[in-house]
Amino acid sequence: MSRLGRSYKQAPVDDRYDAIVIGSGLGGMTTALLLAEHGRRVVMLERHYVLGGFTHVFRRKGFEWDVGVHYVGEVHRPRSVLRQLFDHVTAGELRWAEMGEVYDRIVFGDEEYPLRAGVKEFKEGLREKFPTRAHAESIDAYVDAVFDAVKASRGYFTEKALGSVGSWAAGGLMRRKYLAHARKTTWEVLRSLTDDPKLIGVLTGQYGDYGLPPRQSSFGMHASLVKHYFAGGCYPVGGSARIAETIVPRLEAAGGAAFTNAPVERLLVEDGAVVGVGMEDGREIRAPLVVSNAGVLNTFERLVPEPARPRLGLKDALKALTPSASHVSLYIGLSRTAEELRLPKANYWIYPDDYDHDANVARFVEDESAPLPVAYISFPSAKDPQFLERHPGKATIEIVTLAPWERFAEWEARPWRKRGAEYDDKKEQLAQRLLGQLMRFEPQTREAIELYELSTPLSTKHFTAYQHGEIYGLSHDPHRFEQRFLRPRTPLRGLWLTGQDICTAGVGGALFSGFLTASAITGENLVAKAMGG
Repeated sequence: MSRLGRSYKQAPVDDRYDAIVIGSGLGGMTTALLLAEHGRRVVMLERHYVLGGFTHVFRRKGFEWDVGVHYVGEVHRPRSVLRQLFDHVTAGELRWAEMGEVYDRIVFGDEEYPLRAGVKEFKEGLREKFPTRAHAESIDAYVDAVFDAVKASRGYFTEKALGSVGSWAAGGLMRRKYLAHARKTTWEVLRSLTDDPKLIGVLTGQYGDYGLPPRQSSFGMHASLVKHYFAGGCYPVGGSARIAETIVPRLEAAGGAAFTNAPVERLLVEDGAVVGVGMEDGREIRAPLVVSNAGVLNTFERLVPEPARPRLGLKDALKALTPSASHVSLYIGLSRTAEELRLPKANYWIYPDDYDHDANVARFVEDESAPLPVAYISFPSAKDPQFLERHPGKATIEIVTLAPWERFAEWEARPWRKRGAEYDDKKEQLAQRLLGQLMRFEPQTREAIELYELSTPLSTKHFTAYQHGEIYGLSHDPHRFEQRFLRPRTPLRGLWLTGQDICTAGVGGALFSGFLTASAITGENLVAKAMGG
């Protein structure tokens, strides 16, 4: 596979464009493509040496691993909204492989709870583990609450694309129903439906997909995530790199350009308007329209020059926002195939015996030697039917857990992959703990492990510039959803936002953010247009 885009350091870059997109995550790629389709001459600038943001893969010694896309929901059916949006930006070239009947296995101690594809099957699977009539009623009420919240979210997110007049006139009404759900914590809602801590623990067993345990997370975020997978999980055929491989060529065919190794240092602001970007090498690239996919805090607190920040009027609002969770990820390469090793397609979510996620997280934050609050295990080579075409005779596994930024901050100033023996020892200790979790459930993999590598929050910061190595941008707590300024349009003329911070975490949220931002800029409903409306 040839590398996507061109290196900023090795290819000619013009000084002027119609639009600049900072960052090549899914939100940035989508926004760039949609603007290019509307006749804008677009350039997308990526600080990493690979395009795709958290959709990209990295390679070592004949293996490849995802860094962010482990499974995707709601793309099974060709007529689903998410599938139609993906089909639009990829011209239908991105294909999906279903993961099968069970997509997630929630494990507490020795007890396993499989989550099955299909709403009916999801309920029935839970009722097998929670067989009383009271449990059945709670499960039904929970599913209803999830659907109610997701239905209410449509107006909330549509309002973000409105101009100031439309938002003033109708914004409050469009946001109100969803905020009734989003203002509550996940635990508040679940506790109102059942008093069984085990059922609450299982129903919130995917909280790692947005990074906050139940007493801290917004039920609006939780509902979006859970509903996203009710029909089951899918994986991109050919791996998650296929997302960028199917979008970026379309951007270039529409007259746009994409550059890697192109770190933006600051926004250029003149007469109260953003007019371009200043690169780390001192060069200036100008455009009347700049879209940041770099995250809200990065954009407003780092890229916006200090003299222009008072114009935002967001000093106190930004202080109240918190970054999402940071993590470590163990990437494992095996010398046998997924079929030979009998690796499953379903993911594991492994927890301690205690069903209280908040207590488990708090205990681990306080004491690093405490049980891991979660270990998420994914088997990408088992999910991708084309994996062996790229890597014959091999398989891969990924294991993720939460990791407070503060535990790694002392090595922040040292260069990537050269942070010293003490840092390497810390990584090895964590790697062994994660491998121990794998051996509990898939012990046959032990002799096939050829290599493994652990990434930390410092790795995430190095490649994404997120200041605390957070993977999900802003924290998905109730406060976040109250903020009216988390939308495509910013108080600085010429500056727009896209990405997970203006919607929600995950592939679906990032893709939808690109449509929202491009719709707000062009004044057209591009979601409806992509769906043939």
